[in-house]
Amino acid sequence: MSLLSITDLANEVAGKPILKGLSLSIGAGEIHAIMGPNGAGKSTLAYTLGGRPGYEVTGGSVTFAGEDLLAMEPHERAAAGLFLGFQYPVEIPGVSTVQFLREALNAQRKTRGEEPLSGGAFLKLAREKAALLKLDPEMLKRPVNVGFSGGEKKRAEMVQMGVLDPKFAILDETDSGLDIDALRIVGEGINAIMRKPDKAVLLITHYQRLLDYVKPDFVHVLAAGRIVRSGGPELALELEEQGYEAVVA
Repeated sequence: MSLLSITDLANEVAGKPILKGLSLSIGAGEIHAIMGPNGAGKSTLAYTLGGRPGYEVTGGSVTFAGEDLLAMEPHERAAAGLFLGFQYPVEIPGVSTVQFLREALNAQRKTRGEEPLSGGAFLKLAREKAALLKLDPEMLKRPVNVGFSGGEKKRAEMVQMGVLDPKFAILDETDSGLDIDALRIVGEGINAIMRKPDKAVLLITHYQRLLDYVKPDFVHVLAAGRIVRSGGPELALELEEQGYEAVVA
């Protein structure tokens, strides 16, 4: 069953067409990777699915868990189970990470008609997810991403994903800025949190290295606003060896 279905999606950013009829179907239990050259529209796809302002949809449709995703506000998409991991996680001075995570989780629970987690239950959950990503629990007391290294920011974001427990995660170049050890830890964290029969992941990446840890079921090549080729994990190796230009041609 398709968890996310994109049909002929087209959009504009500042009046410039970026996505030009993109179609993709992702089923529950599947991990899909999207690769492609700079400027192909990979991050634009992520932001459009997340509902970022300024990304105007001009055509097509997106269905998520049987609902019209494009009709939802960003917070409604999040409450429905959509998670967007950013290439460059933002800093939020003055707001502790633990406060941010608790407010985010309880806001989503409220939207779904669920009771908020108590302080004790939340702290237990947050520490459990921090341990999974080998992130010092003391870092959760610090302002969101302030003074964090690139690897710490990405691990903190995966802790956030673990706490929110989404149905579908869009991870935009989660491997950027990670050293070898952090890459392994983040990859193992993604698998532990999201590799489940009722969940799905869309990985956006330039490189094979993350896919060594988070093995995709399908790999797609995005070029000039469309998916121009799809295949299995071997397609990522082909891209690594030959480059985008040769494979797209």
